[in-house]
Amino acid sequence: MADATGTKAHQPPARPSDEADRNQLDMAKAEGEKYLASLDYMATKVADAGGKTRAGDYIVAFAQERAEGMYHLKGGALEWVEAPETMNCHMEIAVADAADGRFVPYLDIDCVLSKDGRDVVSFKPEFLWHPGLYHYGKDLTLPDGDGTYDLSIRIAAPAFPRHDEDNGRRYGEAVEVAFTGIKVETGHE
Repeated sequence: MADATGTKAHQPPARPSDEADRNQLDMAKAEGEKYLASLDYMATKVADAGGKTRAGDYIVAFAQERAEGMYHLKGGALEWVEAPETMNCHMEIAVADAADGRFVPYLDIDCVLSKDGRDVVSFKPEFLWHPGLYHYGKDLTLPDGDGTYDLSIRIAAPAFPRHDEDNGRRYGEAVEVAFTGIKVETGHE
């Protein structure tokens, strides 16, 4: 399968090994199918804009919504924090393993939203717990407001170890993805 740049993507094996038997691989695949169904729902039914593509060993997706509040741990207690009035956009990035569809945690992701060929905002989305879909995200300020934007995403090769001599050879290179012509709707939820 070719990735977003048109080059042949590495396809990790999914075969039983001394680390993962057939049942474990099947359960991982079933978990991934559920995650991808939730991801598709988020990107196409819930968000104002969304998209998905294959990139190397990953499936990378985004969803754009209006800025939103979240719980933050402050002084040992959870506190609801509304998005500041200056923020008008919430960008969500979901990254799944292309082999089994499961969410990939602990990634270093850099994003740039651009408009009319100029960079508007660069950001590093952080892990966000969500009751429906683990993802990375960030509230942003888009000074130009609503409009058509392009999103570029760079995912560094993660530093975490990979189990399994047969199945673990994945995520060895950085990947870059571009989504163009995104109709962004700004505001607050």
